[in-house]
Amino acid sequence: MLLTDDLLLHYKRCPRRTFLDIYGDLSQQAPPPDFLLKLQQDSITHKESVLGKVEKRAKNHVPPETSLLSTLPPDVDISTPRLPNYPRGNWEAGARETWELMQQGTNCIAKPVLLMPTDKGITLVSFPDLLIKYPGQSNLGDWIYVPLTIKFGRRPKADYQIIAAFHAHLLTVTQEVFPDISWLILRRQGVYTVDLEHWIPMMTEVLSECMETLEERREPEVFISRQKCSLCRWYNSCHAIAKSQKHISLLPGVTPNRYRDLQDLGITKVESLSQTEITILEPVFGLDIASDLIQQAQATVQNKAILRQPPSHLLKESLLTPLTANSPYQNDTLVSSASRYANGKRFPFVLDNDALPTASVELFFDIEAQPDLNVDYLLGILAIDRVQDTQIFYPFLAEQPQDEGKIWQQFLDLVWRYPDAPIFHFSEYEVDTVKRLAKLYDTPRSQFKPLLPRFVDVHKQVMSTVMLPVESYSLKHLARWLGFEWRDATVTGSQCVCLYDRWLTTGDREVLDVIQRYNEDDCRATYHLKAWLSDFWQDCQEA
Repeated sequence: MLLTDDLLLHYKRCPRRTFLDIYGDLSQQAPPPDFLLKLQQDSITHKESVLGKVEKRAKNHVPPETSLLSTLPPDVDISTPRLPNYPRGNWEAGARETWELMQQGTNCIAKPVLLMPTDKGITLVSFPDLLIKYPGQSNLGDWIYVPLTIKFGRRPKADYQIIAAFHAHLLTVTQEVFPDISWLILRRQGVYTVDLEHWIPMMTEVLSECMETLEERREPEVFISRQKCSLCRWYNSCHAIAKSQKHISLLPGVTPNRYRDLQDLGITKVESLSQTEITILEPVFGLDIASDLIQQAQATVQNKAILRQPPSHLLKESLLTPLTANSPYQNDTLVSSASRYANGKRFPFVLDNDALPTASVELFFDIEAQPDLNVDYLLGILAIDRVQDTQIFYPFLAEQPQDEGKIWQQFLDLVWRYPDAPIFHFSEYEVDTVKRLAKLYDTPRSQFKPLLPRFVDVHKQVMSTVMLPVESYSLKHLARWLGFEWRDATVTGSQCVCLYDRWLTTGDREVLDVIQRYNEDDCRATYHLKAWLSDFWQDCQEA
């Protein structure tokens, strides 16, 4: 069995994914989403760009100060990289060819193969992007090799540094000396030196766990982590299992670390979490998180929206619960905790119609952006006129990135047509973008500063007032819980990034129609959510 650096990377992020990649039923994999294909292609392009500059650097085609490789030590020579020559997929031949190039003292080896059999029947394989000759003593002579890895990410994440340590580990076996350093190149950054002394022990631990899991064919538990799982091709299969188990990871706020803490407390079911006293969770999670977890579980078990209570309310309820003789909690401790949170001083609880106003004209705002181009290409506004009984959607669309300034002015013209209308949006991105565009296009303060108090973040209002039986507090989950559906059910915000790229490449106007329809539905979903929340508040006030 082969355990590659990619499989180890996946294991670090999700042990279940690596297990399924090797032992799973591949028919259960979903087709790769467009955004994943885009990321993969962007990663390949990034690597090709960096590796292409290896040769250009020596010929001064790329000035050193602009090259991502310019921060390599000056005594290394990467001007003439050589590639191992071996049949595609024959990693043993690739490792032999790499070893021969190392023995020859090749200054720079591109796309090398490092291979190490183990006594567990698992062969470790890694593919650093470069091996670079460096002064030192090894079984090769008076030189060693240092691995360099190219990643498309912006930060030297733990995942990347563990894989850099994995390359160094296999290289140590090959050249019989520890390389001391391993290099990373990230997007728009120079060479980053990995602290192997710190990361080798962590890599060894992850590698040992991964090999044990694969050797014993021990299928890891399902855990749904929305950020990490969203682009995984096993997501649908794992999510179906989690739903059938009513797995607690489906509860918003239950992160992997918090799940481990809950397991230590013997809490593995949503029902048991909903009935747990806050005094049990407070020492582990803190009062705010403990309160959120319990109330979220209660909303899920009851399958209804519940008014969010300040932590002090749950603490006061605990005060009414008799303490056992062996309880670690004393009444004075509880009273002290309750007093710290009395009157909701540390809790953003609001039940105030002024925070979610109703006006004769209301504007609902949503943006589509292309982060790689640093352009906000669609500023969508849904205008609800209660007096005229009209609903009009205005899609201010930059058909080319350079049109961003034009649509920004069109947006300003519209919002100032209704100077008293609140501007509802979902999340902080819209306000941050308005500030960015105002600065970028030198907008007079009188045109954008008075806008800022008009913005109302519906997501923030939801989070501060209500608990809902949803898996996520994203716009899609919330609006679909209300019964709202997008006309193009499979389109996502990430996919719109790909669609805009496709429009720029092909000029296919149907692509723009899909993006505009998606943006309009986002605006309408925000409108439905705001209307529901207003009614919910009104019902609470009348109760």
